Amino acid sequence: MSMKNIRLSIKSAIEQSLNYADPRLLHSRGIMGMNQRNVAYVARYNDRRCYPNVDNKLKTKELALEDGIAVPALIDTVIYQHDVNFVFETLDKHPSFCIKPANGSGGKGILVIVDTDQDGYRKASGEHVSKDYVIRHLSNTLAGLFSLGGVTDFAIIEELIEFDPIFEGLSHEGVPDIRIIVFKGYPVMAMARLATHASDGKANLHQGAVGVGIDIKTGFACAAVQHNQPITHHPDTQRSLENLSIGGWPDLLKLASSCYEMSGLGYLGVDLVLDKNRGPLVLELNARPGLSIQIANKRGLLPRLQQIESLQHRRPRTVEERINYVLNEFND
Repeated sequence: MSMKNIRLSIKSAIEQSLNYADPRLLHSRGIMGMNQRNVAYVARYNDRRCYPNVDNKLKTKELALEDGIAVPALIDTVIYQHDVNFVFETLDKHPSFCIKPANGSGGKGILVIVDTDQDGYRKASGEHVSKDYVIRHLSNTLAGLFSLGGVTDFAIIEELIEFDPIFEGLSHEGVPDIRIIVFKGYPVMAMARLATHASDGKANLHQGAVGVGIDIKTGFACAAVQHNQPITHHPDTQRSLENLSIGGWPDLLKLASSCYEMSGLGYLGVDLVLDKNRGPLVLELNARPGLSIQIANKRGLLPRLQQIESLQHRRPRTVEERINYVLNEFND
C-alpha cells in the first residue's frame, strides 16, 4: 500500500470514529446520554424522598410484600458486628444462599453461595471459601465497603434463586436476571443479563456479564453484547443467544409496571428473576438505571420516553392499560 493510501485509510478511520461519537448522530438515533438521563428523567421524575424505597433493598422487599409483589424469600439480616458469628446458626440450615449489602449498588458486595460442606462454602464460580471468608465479607458489608457513599450498612441474606430452565446453558456460574426500564409506569425497554465466568457468576454488565436485548413487545432476543461488543454466543458455554425467548412475557411486564406505584419513582430500572418454582420475582429496583440497555437493544431510549411523555390522560391508567399500550402502540 502506498503512503498516500495509508494516509487516506487513517483519515477514513478517524472520520468514522468521530462520526460514531458525533452527538448529532447519536441524537438522531435516539440515544440518551448520562447527563440527559440525570437531568431530564432521574431528577425530573424521581422524588428524592422516594430514593430510600429502592436504595435500601430490605425496604424494597417490605414495600413489595405489602403490595403483593413477589420477591425472593428473606433468610436473615445482619445488622451489628456482634451478630456476625451467630449468623451461622441460621446459615447451617440453608445449603445455598445469597448475601447482599442492603444499600449496595452495581452488584458490589453480592456473595452467592451455591453449596455447603463441612469445610465451608462453594461460590457460583466454583471457588471454595471458608467460614472466615464469609465473616470477613459480612464485616466489610457492615463497615460500608460496598454501600452507596461508603456509609455503614447491614447485610440481607436471601434464598438462592433456582433459575428457569429457559436459561439453561445461557448463564454461567450464576443466576440470570431481566432488567426492564419503567417510565411513568410504562415498560419501555428490556434486556436479559447473563452471568459469565468473567463476571464471577454475577449478572452485572460492568463486570463482564452478557447483555441480551429483549423485544419489549414479544420477549424475544434481538441482539447481544459483552463489554459493549456484539456477540452471538455465550462466551463460556458457546450456546447461541439468538433463540432466547422468555415465556409469559406479559406477566413480567405487569410485574415491572406495578413497581411504579410501589416505589413512587417515575423513572426506574426493575430487575426481575425467573425462579423455576415461584415464577417471576422482583430482585431489586434502581433509581438510576444504567444506559447499556441501549447498546444491548441497538436502539435509543429517547423515542419511547418521549412517546410516553406526550400522552395525556384524564385519569391514571391501570397497569393493564399501560401494558396494552406498550404492546399495541410502540413502533419498532
